[in-house]
Amino acid sequence: MTNAFYRVGFSVLVFGTWILAATGTHTAPGAQTAPDATQTTSGAPVRGEWRAYGADKGSSRYSPLDQISKDTVSRLRIAWRQSILPSVMREGRGDVTVPNVSQNTPLMIGGLLYVSTALGTAAALDPATGEVVWFDRPPVRDGAALPIVRPSRGLAYWTDGRDARIIALTGKFLVALDARTGKRYRDFGDAVTGDVDLSQGYDRPAPGFRWGGPPLVVGNVIVVGGLGGPPGENTGQQNGNQGHIRGYDVRTGKQLWTFHTVPRPGEYGSDTWLNDSWAYSGDASVWGQMSADEELGYVYAPIETPNNNYYGGARHGNNLFAESLVCLDAKTGKRVWHFQAVHHGLWDWDFNSAPALLDIVVDGRRVKAVAEVSKQNFVYVFDRVTGTPVWPIEERPVPKGDVPGEWYSPTQPFPTKPPAFDQQGVTVNDVVDFTPELKREALEIINQYRYGPLFIPPSVAGGADGKKGYIQMPGTVSTLWNSPAFDPETGVLFVPSVHRPLAARLARPEAPQADVAFVLRSAGDLRGPQGLPTPFKPPYGRLTAIDLNRGDILWRIANGDGPRYHPALKHLNLPPLGQGGRVAPLVTKTMVFLGEGTNDGVVAAPPGYGGKMFRAYDKATGAPLWEMELPGGTTGPPMTYMAGGKQYVVVAIGWKDTPAELVALALP
Repeated sequence: MTNAFYRVGFSVLVFGTWILAATGTHTAPGAQTAPDATQTTSGAPVRGEWRAYGADKGSSRYSPLDQISKDTVSRLRIAWRQSILPSVMREGRGDVTVPNVSQNTPLMIGGLLYVSTALGTAAALDPATGEVVWFDRPPVRDGAALPIVRPSRGLAYWTDGRDARIIALTGKFLVALDARTGKRYRDFGDAVTGDVDLSQGYDRPAPGFRWGGPPLVVGNVIVVGGLGGPPGENTGQQNGNQGHIRGYDVRTGKQLWTFHTVPRPGEYGSDTWLNDSWAYSGDASVWGQMSADEELGYVYAPIETPNNNYYGGARHGNNLFAESLVCLDAKTGKRVWHFQAVHHGLWDWDFNSAPALLDIVVDGRRVKAVAEVSKQNFVYVFDRVTGTPVWPIEERPVPKGDVPGEWYSPTQPFPTKPPAFDQQGVTVNDVVDFTPELKREALEIINQYRYGPLFIPPSVAGGADGKKGYIQMPGTVSTLWNSPAFDPETGVLFVPSVHRPLAARLARPEAPQADVAFVLRSAGDLRGPQGLPTPFKPPYGRLTAIDLNRGDILWRIANGDGPRYHPALKHLNLPPLGQGGRVAPLVTKTMVFLGEGTNDGVVAAPPGYGGKMFRAYDKATGAPLWEMELPGGTTGPPMTYMAGGKQYVVVAIGWKDTPAELVALALP
């Protein structure tokens, strides 16, 4: 490492005891409330604030703050720590366990830090100390105990210059809170509870509502994604939960419009659901984050795979608007344009990452663009006004499978620029080859399965070829809801990715299910030789910088050491191999901040997944500048703001033995 690289330990801040206020609004003693925030019409952040989940409604994850710079970053220390479930909020809830994972990114507006808590409620903190200022306590319904609901990843903010509101999801309820006091607006939704039941308003009765993403406010409309169904994964073929996108009035909570992600007869795209399969198919929801252009009044919605994720025998056809980026008019919910990245999805390669809205210059032409990062390791770039691809996207032939009853699209879309940012498909040249022995063992592992190019179709085990199943590369976690970051100064997109395949097979369900023909089964642990993370060459976790003015990769680096000290590798004196983890970047004036992810709350994570290091990289070159070991791995995207003349970087952390909390870093 160069002399510019620093590593420091961490310190612990001990909090005092807080007392629950005896009023309907719960406020910490002596707390200061936020003044009216300055209104912005463009949705861009006020300097020093963080006004949306992704910094701005275009999801840039960028801040121009530079008090923490390449020259000062070595002095960063932990300024405060706060549980994602502060003790003041636990009163009256019995023995509540603090979870180990929080995917929250706070907002900082008007002198308050707004967070989504482990109870699935909203709270405001002092941004300089982390102390609780107020929190929302949901009403008791029908004499039932106060519920603990699924936490959301974040909140939204709205102001007309006089009134300022925090918009939150509390389980299946949409809530509007006074940004200064935390009080509910009784004229928003139900007059008694001050909320809107999001399980209502679907075309057919919904058994519930679930969504981990933050709401989005565009003008005076709250835009909500999610799924009209109960908690849990829906893997059935038919009668899927509805994934409508809906708009609500920000002042009254009245539902204004509905966009059917599975179109109805007479709507555009209904003919892509053959044999009337639109009638019972579901999912195809927004489960990640949406973005918006306030000036255009457009919402950009990334949409997931329909049910069943890996077998589409009951939903023949291309299946719009599944696995698509859809541009909607925020006032009406009408489709403006769309692009489908996967026809008739069979790979769970849904769109879920927040679309990045950015202005770029391509061949001397200024383009108002939107870039969508996908699980296939592609970046799709469009003119966000018209939907025209910035660079050609070609329909190319793909392999056809042999699963009984399945329907296959003969072609799939391939962007010509930018290049893929991580491995696509599998060849013998992709296996780890640091030593002849490792290469031989890696080949033995992958040769037990079918493998081939991108879009290799799922297969049923026990066929004539004797294979255990198939290898899909990338798997389903390459890049997810954690999303990239975009630097408006340089036109560079920073994309984190995880290098993990999926080894699986289709099989008949073990229990008789009349509407399910095939379901996905694990085909075994596709660990690499001698316990390495995968049979393939590292990095196992990386950060790629893509110049979107040219459509070229600027640089790519391994994020963290990874298994470089594994017994099979330590004698080889290898460079960093990358730490696999679901992580998100933060871009500032000179640096990119990036963690390593957690080892908890991740389905089928291999041993060694995640890490506790938090780093700053030079955004121009990718050179490491600084690192710090945190009390846990990062579990949510980091953010930054100014408070009391000091810049803070805040990130959610957790570990298998460490309850989730927010950690704030600042200069001494």
